[in-house]
Amino acid sequence: MSTVKGDGLPRWHNELHNELPRVDLRFRTARIAFGVVAYCLLLWQLLLGMMSPGEIVSIDNHNNVHTSGLPLKPVPQDLQHFQDCSIANIRATNLTFLKTAHPLLVSEFVGRRNRLAHALVEDGLDAFIVEPGYTFSYYANITQQQWEVWEPEERPFLMVVQSAAAGTEPNVTFLVPSFEEERARLLGMPFEHRIEAITYEEHWNPYSTLLESPPFAATIASGRRPKIMVDEEMRDFISRGLSDNGFDVVGLGGTVEQVRQTKSEAEIGILRAVNTGTVEAVRAMRECLTPGLAEDEVMLVLDNTLRTTGLDPFFDIVLFDEDASNPHGGTDGAKNLEAETMVLIDVGAHLFGYSSDICRSFFPPFFKKPESAEQYEALGGSTHHKLDVWDIVFEAQTASLAVLHENSSAAAVDIAARTVIETAGYGDAFTHRVGHGIGIKAHESQYLHKGNVNATLKAGMTFTSEPGIYLVDKFGVRHEDVLLVRESSLPELLTGRRAKSAWEP
Repeated sequence: MSTVKGDGLPRWHNELHNELPRVDLRFRTARIAFGVVAYCLLLWQLLLGMMSPGEIVSIDNHNNVHTSGLPLKPVPQDLQHFQDCSIANIRATNLTFLKTAHPLLVSEFVGRRNRLAHALVEDGLDAFIVEPGYTFSYYANITQQQWEVWEPEERPFLMVVQSAAAGTEPNVTFLVPSFEEERARLLGMPFEHRIEAITYEEHWNPYSTLLESPPFAATIASGRRPKIMVDEEMRDFISRGLSDNGFDVVGLGGTVEQVRQTKSEAEIGILRAVNTGTVEAVRAMRECLTPGLAEDEVMLVLDNTLRTTGLDPFFDIVLFDEDASNPHGGTDGAKNLEAETMVLIDVGAHLFGYSSDICRSFFPPFFKKPESAEQYEALGGSTHHKLDVWDIVFEAQTASLAVLHENSSAAAVDIAARTVIETAGYGDAFTHRVGHGIGIKAHESQYLHKGNVNATLKAGMTFTSEPGIYLVDKFGVRHEDVLLVRESSLPELLTGRRAKSAWEP
């Protein structure tokens, strides 16, 4: 669509703008200056990203992994020995868990967008529209923070992926403010060709601009409203803007939702590395625990242990005994470690944009495991209680794995674990679902709870299994591992190995 000066209609990115008023030169200069500043901010962020989680430098002739790691947070002097011990332990693994992780290639993102376009056809949709966030990152490798360094703003920047039949390359366009077009190109999104842009001026309606643009011309000419899908991250004012200006907007679901739920081999390799590495960091740190340490001190050292491997911790819950009776804590982190303390650690880290989410419950190393029946019988009653609950939760997790297979329902996985805990008499103490999907977000659909009877598991999906028992004013136990659904077998463990006992997490 061509336009003339001052007519107030869209001017497409690939047409020459020969009739700009001379006064526009001031604004063009300002825009260029603004773009330079924005680009510098973006470059600074990307440079930080170059030092980000898990950048593998090399694998030597002895098959050892070398990584630059991440800067450590300062620790008090009295924790230095504890931290040195923990880091030495994780380094002793030679970081072999990182071998399966590699930065994603452009072809990975091209494949994702192709699968999305084909899923749109299957679901009877014209396009999928998304703004910067986790889903945008999944399809175009740009996060909300990378686009808007300052804060989420009111000007829509949208990626539009149109439906396309199998074997046909989908049309992908970006709705972007005119003055931001060049910055959008400078993002370096993973496309094999120059990105297509639909631009709008500040005084235009961006949604009607999109509706009148070439991607939707044929649909509008047929007299039909384009049917588009948006995800749960789309802000309400944008969804309403699209709906109020001629689009038929539906929420995420169907085959389109399954595209991100089903992981590629590259994604599985990263998830395996980050989750196995997180478990290994907990084990490395545990061997260095000493009496009197506070929950927050353990958290600080565990986080630095993760950082030294290149994994970037984004949450860490360390709870002792009765503090763990609330699954996600909430106490002040000051409780001190004693010999028979049941420690619960729930922790997650990032690697190449993917999440770990694991939990282990255990005794400290200075509380020695009984080596005989007599020593076991000599343990106190509260310790026996903790061990009994530990075993019940482990059995519940085992039961959940038996039904975590293709064509099982999400509800069935939860019910399998819950039945074990209810049979043992602790049904009221299992207060949350048994698990959730995991990928670039720590919590993704599908969600494994007993009400999710219509959600069917498919090969390639990844989930946590994390049953727990929480006894108020006493202690809590939770076991959490990450698993890959396979076609005709038990799920594949992506956390290396499960816990063996309260002394071998």
